[in-house]
Amino acid sequence: MARGPKVELSEYEQKRLENIAKTQALLRTLELEAASTGLAPSSRSSASGRTKAKKPTPKKIKQEEPIPRRTSSRLRGIVADSEVAKRKAEEEHEAFKDAEKAKRQRVSEDLNLSDIVVAGRQWNQSGNFLVNVGPTKPYERTFTVEDVKKTSDKDLKALREKMSGLQLWEDYEPNEIKITPERIYSLAFHPTADKPLVFAGDKMGNLGICDCSQSAPNVKKEEDDEDVSKEGPAISTFKLHTRTICTFQFSPFDSNALFSASYDSSIRKMDLAKGVAIEIYAPADKNEEEPLSGVEIAANDPNMLYFSTLEGKFGIYDMRTPAEKAAGLEVFQLSEKKIGGFTLHPLQPHLVATASLDRTLKIWDLRKISGESDWRFPALLGEHESKLSVSHAAWNSAGQVATASYDDTIKIHDFSNSAEWKVGISLSDTQMRPTAVIPHNNQTGRWVTILRAQWQLRPQDGVQRFCIGNMNRFVDIYTSQGQQLAQLGGEGVTAVPAVAKFHPAQDWVAGGTASGKLCVWM
Repeated sequence: MARGPKVELSEYEQKRLENIAKTQALLRTLELEAASTGLAPSSRSSASGRTKAKKPTPKKIKQEEPIPRRTSSRLRGIVADSEVAKRKAEEEHEAFKDAEKAKRQRVSEDLNLSDIVVAGRQWNQSGNFLVNVGPTKPYERTFTVEDVKKTSDKDLKALREKMSGLQLWEDYEPNEIKITPERIYSLAFHPTADKPLVFAGDKMGNLGICDCSQSAPNVKKEEDDEDVSKEGPAISTFKLHTRTICTFQFSPFDSNALFSASYDSSIRKMDLAKGVAIEIYAPADKNEEEPLSGVEIAANDPNMLYFSTLEGKFGIYDMRTPAEKAAGLEVFQLSEKKIGGFTLHPLQPHLVATASLDRTLKIWDLRKISGESDWRFPALLGEHESKLSVSHAAWNSAGQVATASYDDTIKIHDFSNSAEWKVGISLSDTQMRPTAVIPHNNQTGRWVTILRAQWQLRPQDGVQRFCIGNMNRFVDIYTSQGQQLAQLGGEGVTAVPAVAKFHPAQDWVAGGTASGKLCVWM
């Protein structure tokens, strides 16, 4: 075969080939030197003469699984839709339910406050908090300065000016006062008049305590510091229950005793002086769930405990009875649906007002209980039905009941002659009819705590008044005649203070939000 003519390489191509040859020779030399010093890789190099660096193996973190890890039924040889597969699915479902239930299981043992501190100052008896130390547009006011003056009644005008003059706690803004980790469901002032001491219960069973007499520390501002961050007030939080603290009350006989009711089915007595919280009441079966919605101690007997449940039951418990015995407990099924809240008449505690999901306000007389065995009931004196569910029913000392309903009204019922009622009296529809109906937006939805009208227990001027949260980020104050006295707000209020409460005697008002923040007007 004849060969073609010899192709002569250009000077550039010759130079390129020489450079390649020099580079390959250099690489071979480096490999030989590395092998002689023991630095060569144990595995063979790739065609390019380079080795791939191994990626570091990430450290495995062992995670606890609340339920058994799912595995393939096919790989385990389990036929789909077979009895074995169904049994396996049922076992996994039961394991998941048990894990979730364990998180919400109530704790029956006594709790030392020093052991259940979630955040804030440690609890100590020498330094506890009781020691004295120094249809509208969104967020638009519906009660203005002009409304305060719109009356010829001098007394009403003076009271409006007084209540409208309450100011937010000047040392701290509401956004700086996070009293609980989760949404506030219950709120109250300690009965002491020496200082505003606020307690709040949240969705996860935490109880927060804030001393609102604190003064903000003076922080020197440097010339080059435009913003100096300020710490919030000292707050202590305790894990008192495993689920929502729906309500609590200070004992009328001992201001150091706080009784709290929870969705975990238990009632605890927190002794502020001793720094301990003990379980007072819970179902005999620890696995039985009976979420509570209300608790109260009657003003005439320190031993009798009254409570309501989300299952429509109302209970009376004698705290002198040992917890393992049911002799001191009596429970009545007063409603087929949830009892949202109840109160006892402050002066006639045998009269009970209940508010229910069945849309009714009912008045009961505990002096007359009839029926046999499990079908015993106190006497039903009368009832009033609203268009939608009634959230709460609150007595005041003058014998009036205020209710808040999802029909967007606040109703006031006048039973001022209740001291004259005979045992088991029957009230007519006219007597049960509200004497005042106040239009009020009560549509809280699922993210805001239900609005409840709460009376001031012992107003110093004798004028009965109550407060209630306002969806426009205010707290409204009304008289027992339905006259509005004030609409409390402020620039620092950025969320709905849905849970609102008066101090029993002082003109102090507190409001709690869904983010666990606190607003205080003084």
